[in-house]
Formats: sequence, C-alpha cells, structure tokens
Amino acid sequence: MKHSTEEFARIAAQGTVLRCQIGSVVHGLHLEGQNDRDEMGICVEPPEYVIGLRDFEQFILRDQGEHGRSGPGDLDLTVYSLRKWTRLALEGNPTVLLPLFVPEDEFVTLTPVGRDLRANAHRLLSRRAGERFLGYLRAQRDRMAGIRGGRHTNRPELVARHGFDTKYAYHMVRLGLQGVELMESGDITLPMPEPDRSWLLALRRGEHTRDEALERAGELESRLEDLCRTSHLPATPDTDWADRWLVRTYQRFWNES
Repeated sequence: MKHSTEEFARIAAQGTVLRCQIGSVVHGLHLEGQNDRDEMGICVEPPEYVIGLRDFEQFILRDQGEHGRSGPGDLDLTVYSLRKWTRLALEGNPTVLLPLFVPEDEFVTLTPVGRDLRANAHRLLSRRAGERFLGYLRAQRDRMAGIRGGRHTNRPELVARHGFDTKYAYHMVRLGLQGVELMESGDITLPMPEPDRSWLLALRRGEHTRDEALERAGELESRLEDLCRTSHLPATPDTDWADRWLVRTYQRFWNES
C-alpha cells in the first residue's frame, strides 16, 4: 500500500504533533470486546516534501493490511500531513474534525503545535462543516433505505442476526447527532452524552429497528438542513488565518528541528 512505506512511517514518527483515538471508544459507543482501535494523527513533514519534488500526504498503518477487516484490538492509524489535514478540516470533513474535540486523556501525542491547533478550532469551523455532515448523513440514509446504490454493509453477521447492519445504522445516526450539535454549539461532546448515547448503543445491539434508525436519521437530516442556513457559525472558515498559521508553524518546526 503506497501510504504504508517505511519512508512514510519515518516521516510520521519524526513529525507527529498530535495523535489520538477517534473510534467508538472515544465516542462512548463501544461494545466490550468488539472494537478495533481507530487513531488519527497529524505530522509536520520535512521541507523537501513541501517545497521540493517529493510528496507526502498521509501514512496509514493497519494491523490487518490494506484489504483485511479489522477485528478486536487491531490498530487502524492514519497520520495526515499538516497541510492535508488543514485542507480537509477547512472543508468540514466530519472525521478529520474529531481531534479538535477529543478529550486530552485519549491522546497518544499532543505537542505545543497540536495544542495550538486545538485552541484555534473555532477558526476552522463554519456552516460548511454542517453541509458536509448533511451530505454524508443523506448518502448513508439513502443507501440504507435502498434509494441510492453502493455498498452499505460489510458485516453479514449483523445482517443475519438483526436483519440489517446495526453498526452502519448507528454510525449514520451518530453523524446526524454530532452534526446538529456542532451547528448549534460549535462543539462536539465526547463521549456522546445521554440520552443519545444509550439510544445509539441500543441501536448497535439491535434493540431498535431499521425503520426506527431511518426515521431518526430523517429527523436529524431535516434539522441539519435548517441549521446549515441558520447556525451562528460563519458561512466559511477563516482560511486567511489558516494560511498564515501553516506558514508560521512549518517555519518554526523546521528551524527547531
């Protein structure tokens, strides 16, 4: 896998400024003994990968390899270059935004650069993020409802047990809940607060039906549509600040290294 070379592993190890959990455990939505460990990191790559001809966007490490399905205890790690992560964050990518809200005790690495980035989270957030949450939620709901093509499950054991992929369903509803909270408050509470946490865990265990999951997702989709117009967050993020911050951070990091 291109992103898993020894060269990229070295860049990630030497330049990581932030690394934390982002999976079910940090959301408070894990089932005992059934979870892999999803982590995300951000690294500052060397100058030859920014202003030279070499290229680095991310390093990926998966215990089960590129095509294997992760099982309990397996590590799935993605370490983004600081530039790529910032571009994705400014676009409002839901997964990429999570390290801005993860509690500090879930961090493997958190340097002053990482702390500075988290302290300026508000500059990266905008209603654009709400649109991205909405787009992902709508696509997942349409796939589960059979309206849109594309695979929405790789967990046949859950379909056999419950009649539908309950893990896919709970991720769908979680995305809507967190998108609504972000647009309303500018924050994502981790782990997921009650009563939504208990509802999602019950869904994951198969204690809610597929129709109930689709109905809840539909309600959240409607709320997100409205919040993308009415949220107090700015229409677009502060890209000018992000550009200045990136230049300053790279220069300082390289000088200190």
